Amino acid sequence: MSGHSKWATIKRQKGVADLKRGLAFTKLSNAITIAVKRGGGITDINNNFRLRLAVEEARTANMPKDNIERAIRKALGKDAGNVEEVIYEGFAPEGISVIIEAATDNTLRTTSEIKSIFNKEGGSFGKIGSVSYLFLQKGMINVDKKGKSIDELFEIAAESGAEDIEESGDEAIVTTSFGNLSDVREKLSKKGIVIKKAGVVRKPLTPIVLTDKEKIAHVQNFLDKIEALDDVQKVYSNLSSN
Repeated sequence: MSGHSKWATIKRQKGVADLKRGLAFTKLSNAITIAVKRGGGITDINNNFRLRLAVEEARTANMPKDNIERAIRKALGKDAGNVEEVIYEGFAPEGISVIIEAATDNTLRTTSEIKSIFNKEGGSFGKIGSVSYLFLQKGMINVDKKGKSIDELFEIAAESGAEDIEESGDEAIVTTSFGNLSDVREKLSKKGIVIKKAGVVRKPLTPIVLTDKEKIAHVQNFLDKIEALDDVQKVYSNLSSN
């Protein structure tokens, strides 16, 4: 009986993992489709930087090549006209500012789902511009340290036009201006730096520090529920638990 129970647990865990993987692939496919649309229909990653970032992220997530190519073809088809990028803003529980980036073919559905979570979890759904001024769009590049010290990487990053760099385990995170991401990424790569991930992020100007574990858990639960929605691409907040 215990063996059966163990097998059931394994199957259940695999089912949850498969669902998460499928959801991740859906989000990545939508990101690729949006990148092609926003890039004027350009499907060459060498001439469409946003598409290049989306494809690289998909490859990092082990998304099959066929799925990537299908997402690109979809962007050129008539169905792509229905998929659009939507930004939502508001306040999570405890007054935490939130920006949500979504890609959807039905804005009414997506808006309704997001509003429902705000209402149920004690958040406050806001208008466009209500919290965006509290964030700055920045380029962020995760690089493999490959035995280099942070001082060595700092020098290389500075020479490449980066704004800042910080250690994160075996990686270093390079920050650039929003418009300089592509240029800095190329310069780092040419200098032999291994790029693990690159993209545009929204950094909070003034993070809000919470120390109460229950409050942190409440906010995190809210953010997790938003992020789990099919149409949601990325969620940013000014929460800091440090």
